[in-house]
Amino acid sequence: MPWIKVLHIATLLCWCASLLYLPAMLLAGAKGREAATFDTPVPVLLRFLFTYVATPFALLAIMSGTALFLVGQITGGWLVLKLMAVSGMVLCHVLCGALIVRLEREQFRFLVSASGLLAATSAALMLTVLVLVLSKPFA
Repeated sequence: MPWIKVLHIATLLCWCASLLYLPAMLLAGAKGREAATFDTPVPVLLRFLFTYVATPFALLAIMSGTALFLVGQITGGWLVLKLMAVSGMVLCHVLCGALIVRLEREQFRFLVSASGLLAATSAALMLTVLVLVLSKPFA
């Protein structure tokens, strides 16, 4: 079980980092494209990072977390709350993908404010998961 926990923590860290990095890159891409000063293909890089980095880490984090509570037979009210927060992180992940599509289509309306809100919401959900995991009762 320790190796599952290590896998879960490592993939969760990478997923959380990508959930903070992608909205920041979206914000930079939207501002740069609006000002027509951004020459690099930001949407292509964003799509690559989302598809080949963030999503695999998210799937591995969720699968290893599921294996953790199945193998360890972990139950409790805190787990339900944690899973709700993780579901919110999954929703933020999906919304990040939708914003990348909007950037590719050059639909900049609400993109800047949505990127900031997405990063703040993701950070709040990550903090919630951390607090719930660290404050769980030991059996």
